[in-house]
Amino acid sequence: MSQKIRKGDRVLVIAGNEKGKTGEVLARSEERVLVRGVNIRKKHMRRTQQTQGGRVVEIEAPLHISNVTLCDKEGKKIKLHSKTTKSGERELVFQSGGREVVYRSVKKPA
Repeated sequence: MSQKIRKGDRVLVIAGNEKGKTGEVLARSEERVLVRGVNIRKKHMRRTQQTQGGRVVEIEAPLHISNVTLCDKEGKKIKLHSKTTKSGERELVFQSGGREVVYRSVKKPA
């Protein structure tokens, strides 16, 4: 499942202090994802020549990819599977209300 998560996807946090929160994936590395509005930490910034006073900024800290799962617009967990269309393109789809909903298309490997 973690292979399918990428930048721009909507995810639900399923473990840890932020359990139950949803947000958009801002960045992804190998095993970590940065989610907008989730896992906020305070960082103390030193004063520099550009900023005369020091300050405290709030930034999102990365989460391990195993602690998030894909979700729909309402924040419910979804299970994706791939489906090939008649034109030969692959799409990720999930079941919702007894019908298949297209989540996004998958790029063909180069």
